[in-house]
Amino acid sequence: MAEYRNDHGADVDPHDLDQVAFRSAARRRARDALLAVNADMRRNYASLKAGLTTHLTPVIVVQNDSRGGRYTLVDGGERESLHPVDEVFELAKSVAHVPLGTFTILAPYLKGPEGREWVRPLQDFAATLTVARRQLDGAGLPPGPAASSRRILDAALRFVATAVERPMSGAELTRAFTGFTGGVYGDIRATMDHAAKAQTAGVETVMRRWRRRVGEQRWKGLYVVVLSLWTTSVLNQNSIIIRRFMDPAAVATHLIDLPTAETPADPVLTALDNLARIVQDNVAAELVFPVDQEIADALKGQEDLLSDTIQEQLACPYQDKRAAAVDGYRLVPPAGRAVR
Repeated sequence: MAEYRNDHGADVDPHDLDQVAFRSAARRRARDALLAVNADMRRNYASLKAGLTTHLTPVIVVQNDSRGGRYTLVDGGERESLHPVDEVFELAKSVAHVPLGTFTILAPYLKGPEGREWVRPLQDFAATLTVARRQLDGAGLPPGPAASSRRILDAALRFVATAVERPMSGAELTRAFTGFTGGVYGDIRATMDHAAKAQTAGVETVMRRWRRRVGEQRWKGLYVVVLSLWTTSVLNQNSIIIRRFMDPAAVATHLIDLPTAETPADPVLTALDNLARIVQDNVAAELVFPVDQEIADALKGQEDLLSDTIQEQLACPYQDKRAAAVDGYRLVPPAGRAVR
């Protein structure tokens, strides 16, 4: 049996020791002490935000969805959630989406449909459309949307029959498809018009009721957070309707469109968490930067605090201009700040 020998670390790789004993260096300890300041700030910031989240009131959170939006009023520790839009909204949009649904099946094959792999999925979709067409009259749609839906479904079924009847080139398939979609455009617009009226009426009804519940004085401080996918976050239909019921002086700062990559698991919690950050930054901005309103506004808004400084540094220092082109982007220093 070999005798055990303690060589007191003589066999330790010096490089590995340097990696493991990283706190031995005075410079590393000094830097860690500085980084601890930011770590403490972030911990306290998160604590303030978590506490504020439970105190925000009144707040309306809107989760955009296929039913016209799920609305939640958060008021004094109580919540009320509902879908205020009549189901006709969803029914009308469902049929109006037939051309888009057809496109999603054909899209991968538009340049080379000869393989015909798209035929079976398209026929499956047509089977769904056939059932919808058969049941349409029993759905209780108003006469206008019912007639438009009938024409859209009939045209779609005719297109499918033509498309699967014989092999087509990509150009021929595209022409046939756009002939179908162009032909039903008027009916799609008609269903969009009816859906818009249904959504406006439903949202207006709940907003009036909630306004009476909250009271005029507290309603002036109302925050509204509208969560939507990025593709619908600008001129979102719910935001357009809601802003008419808010204090005009507060709309710019209290109506918040929050784009999301995907629908969050808890939309209300996500909205309140983001809103808490916005509210506490509004106060912090004025108190932390009392001598620089532009930086204060950056902290309150959507700008990164370093954005102004980076634009100034990247702007050309040799020309008497307030803008410079860098890698295709136009950098515009903020008004009132000299280009360095």
